[in-house]
Amino acid sequence: MKKRHPWVWVWGLIVSMGVALGAHATQEVSLVFAGDTVLDDSAGELIAQGGDPFAEFETYLKNGDIRIANLECVVSTLGQAGDKVYTFKAHPRVLAVVKKHFDAVALANNHSGDFGPEAFADMLQLIERSGLEQVGGGMNLKQAHTPLVFQRHGLRIAVLSYNEFHPRSFEAGHNTPGVAWSEDQQVEADIKAARKFHRADVVIPIMHWGWENERQANARQRLLAQRMIDAGADAVIGGHPHVTQDISIYKGKPVIFSVGNFVMKETDNEFQRQAWLLKLYLDKRGVTRFDTLPVRIDMEGLPSVDNDTKSPCWTRGEKISRACVSNK
Repeated sequence: MKKRHPWVWVWGLIVSMGVALGAHATQEVSLVFAGDTVLDDSAGELIAQGGDPFAEFETYLKNGDIRIANLECVVSTLGQAGDKVYTFKAHPRVLAVVKKHFDAVALANNHSGDFGPEAFADMLQLIERSGLEQVGGGMNLKQAHTPLVFQRHGLRIAVLSYNEFHPRSFEAGHNTPGVAWSEDQQVEADIKAARKFHRADVVIPIMHWGWENERQANARQRLLAQRMIDAGADAVIGGHPHVTQDISIYKGKPVIFSVGNFVMKETDNEFQRQAWLLKLYLDKRGVTRFDTLPVRIDMEGLPSVDNDTKSPCWTRGEKISRACVSNK
């Protein structure tokens, strides 16, 4: 039997490894984000009756590698409503339906603490028992600022979540439960730590910011977004204004200032009933592209796919986003 020269074997191994690594490097991870989601009122009643407010989006969400919603209500049976115009509290039964469609919820917003720290702490425990994960909340300040790290297809994605809309009393303390508050230097430090200490390939902060009903991001949002990307963020996702806002590309990285609502009965104008489901596609260099699925919210606060509206999309290398027909 004729022996092969050892260099032939080595060369074959190198080629095989190169093919494998090349295939691995091109595999994207998709992250879907849904905006402000309030599961009391009509949505909660629907779930209590065995219904599902997310049913129309089941296939779209199922096809995402990572699915996150901004849960903008307390989930608990405890606590008393704070002194606010609007307070939202949903029954713990809603979490099973959320878990069916999402991997995690973002909690850093201006309604998570509506019923006080006891209810917030109860919600954290209920979320954990349901099998969901959360980001932006914790039993103390350190936990609230700890990134949620997903590992998919060999990629480590760190997600952070911050609120900067009052009341600040919802902020976690050193030994008290609450949410992560947006302080510029702390946010920058958290982003750097996510990459250095949590070994993240991709870092994405989710922001609860801006002013309600403003369809263009304000100067504060734009400056903070730039600071986050300068600190190492690969994209920025925003919510809270209850309407969609413009999109910017800074140093080749996308900033989606607001995706609008997702499940929300308390709407008072047509723009609050138009929204996007955002899907980012990620590799080790960050976001390769994104697209959005247009959403229409009815007067009961329940979402459906809006087949008549174009919505933004973008591909790495483009200087601005485009209006595209959604790929459902």
